Amino acid sequence: MVTQIKFGTSGWRAVMADEFTFLNVRRAVNGIARYVRSQDASGARVIIGRDPRFLGETFCAMTADILSSYGITPLVIADAAPTPAIAYAVIRENANGAINFTASHNPPEYNGIKFSTLDGAPALPEITRKIEAEIAAFDSGVEAPKSQVGALAKALDPKPAYLTRLTEIVDIKAIKRAGLRVVFDPLWGAARGYSDSILRDSGVEAATIHDYRDVLFGGQAPEPDDHLLDPLRQRMRASNAHIGIATDGDADRFGVVDSDGTFFQPNYIIALLFDYLVESREWKNGVGKSVATTNLINALARHHKVELHETPVGFKYVGELIKQDKIAIGGEESAGLSIRYHVPEKDGVLAGLLCAEMVARRGNSLGRQLRELFAKVGSYYPRRENFRLTPEVKEKFTGKMQSNPEDFFGRKVTEVVRKDGLKLVFEDGSWICYRLSGTEPVVRVYAEARTEEGLEKLSAAAKQWIFE
Repeated sequence: MVTQIKFGTSGWRAVMADEFTFLNVRRAVNGIARYVRSQDASGARVIIGRDPRFLGETFCAMTADILSSYGITPLVIADAAPTPAIAYAVIRENANGAINFTASHNPPEYNGIKFSTLDGAPALPEITRKIEAEIAAFDSGVEAPKSQVGALAKALDPKPAYLTRLTEIVDIKAIKRAGLRVVFDPLWGAARGYSDSILRDSGVEAATIHDYRDVLFGGQAPEPDDHLLDPLRQRMRASNAHIGIATDGDADRFGVVDSDGTFFQPNYIIALLFDYLVESREWKNGVGKSVATTNLINALARHHKVELHETPVGFKYVGELIKQDKIAIGGEESAGLSIRYHVPEKDGVLAGLLCAEMVARRGNSLGRQLRELFAKVGSYYPRRENFRLTPEVKEKFTGKMQSNPEDFFGRKVTEVVRKDGLKLVFEDGSWICYRLSGTEPVVRVYAEARTEEGLEKLSAAAKQWIFE
């Protein structure tokens, strides 16, 4: 039986040698090639990139051969490269898109394909549906026009132009002037030689850990989350560093550790940077966030008199707002953000450098800055949890998701939001959001309250509603 290849919020991902096989990669790439040819019958150019995962070079070479057979010129990146650097290269090279072999922050046994369109943004659902249809047509033997003469592959190095761009939008000199000491953890991923190089080249004292290729990522998922950043904390203590920054496998996600070793969840980082960009750049054109991201951003938008745009989950929707210059910054609680005048794609390298700039120019730790933010607009305590469901519980809960509760364990529901999943907003400003996974029997529960005690009670109620 042929596996159906489905593109989710960040492309197609699967376990290698299970569903992510040479056969399925060929099918996927043929589908993308057919789509590109349907949009540009001659002269098309597509960038091919990868993260450091196993067999990445082999997949890239195979992809170049397939694209060439369609008359599409492959622009091949030899080394592992960050997803945002590839996105910037698409724009700068006026390419028709990019095929990027990466499974982002997923465990090492996974690989995947991200397809970026000619604007450097993640492919929107209407485009991925067309690609899936082209894969099905390829499987059925429906002929697509190929080239009589194969296009010759060309080499591309996205690093110099991307780093130059970062120096234009991040005040690296301010980090140097402040004497900031930074520790960087690329988690063996694609940002090796990016975040640290730009800092060191500007004279910033920057140390790096996990600075070598390991296709197993140290035996863990390359995810810059709290429980995986103890080595970063240790090096920070040894260096007496002011800030620690980390990126995931393809460097589109970020992790930030404060000077005292506290991990700052992405919700707070996005809010702090939003406040900082309004203050330092005087950008007040808008702010974007997913429906599952902290309402601290909503409060800041009101405070700064800035228009708020709330999107479904998936950075592609935030990217559209950046393309239209409707927002100064857009982010998701899952550690993705980008800013005005930059790529419409998550950029973990940018996020870490901006945090360093913010600490340098404000002269305060992240912890103190957050306390000042709470004093200005009130406190917000967000949390995300995943719960596995039995088939029986999932069926029952799926029905519940269609309801419109007016009361939730004694809390009056003031708003029901169905932008993505089910979000219930309560009188005191607290809220919960349920999203069923499309790939596994899991419900993701996002909750936020105005006090830590309130969060504990709300989280318990949110769980009870699933299983009662």
